[in-house]
Amino acid sequence: MPQVTGNATPLVKMENIVMKFGRVVALDNVDFDVRPQEIMALMGDNGAGKSTLIKILTGIYAPTSGQIRFEGEVVQISNPRRARALGIETVYQDLALVNLMSIGRNFFLGREPICQVGPLPCLNMSCIDRDTRRSLADIGIAVRSANDKVGTLSGGERQSIAIGRAVHFGMKLLILDEPTSALSVAESRKVLEYTLNAKERGMSVIFITHNIHHVTQVADRYTVIRHGKNVGTYDRDQVSADDISDLITGERES
Repeated sequence: MPQVTGNATPLVKMENIVMKFGRVVALDNVDFDVRPQEIMALMGDNGAGKSTLIKILTGIYAPTSGQIRFEGEVVQISNPRRARALGIETVYQDLALVNLMSIGRNFFLGREPICQVGPLPCLNMSCIDRDTRRSLADIGIAVRSANDKVGTLSGGERQSIAIGRAVHFGMKLLILDEPTSALSVAESRKVLEYTLNAKERGMSVIFITHNIHHVTQVADRYTVIRHGKNVGTYDRDQVSADDISDLITGERES
């Protein structure tokens, strides 16, 4: 089964990434790239190395060796703040949302707009409410009120808030970690729609999942990781869902 090579300059290119934890080799000379405005599926079984690769890209781990290029330039991503400054936003399975806070406060968490009331700086709640509702509506997400507590939302609604936040702040790369796990069929469909919407608005997306049938609905390419190695990268029309499953389990070689 041939691997795919493309001529487009990648938004992200990870080259010869090695990650060792003592004697354990978690990643073994892995190459991985994402092109501008594409949805790249990152797939593999539990323990394959997907999470480790993403933690290197987002500055949580420093690789043992290898390099990362972002928009063609070699970069050092030493911490998550540096990743965010480059335009990389990650939506983890736990979503990093605060249940007791409102949708609007979660939307602007860590980037709150401030206004002056006399000598004192205060949160600009009218701006938070207006911009939250407007930004979510722009990508097809309707909320009853930006003042509603996040803890009252369904799993799919919570995913939508996290995705909408990344789009609003102009991120270039959105990383979705198992975004449809534990969601109903209807909610999963909405999350897939929001993912496609993010691409249409110019973002690239890394979609990490075990659900092959979900990812085949949105991904442009697939990269399969197995036992810390890149098994292969394929265009969507090159492989079927069964092919991907076989590559993940090792029943078929690249």
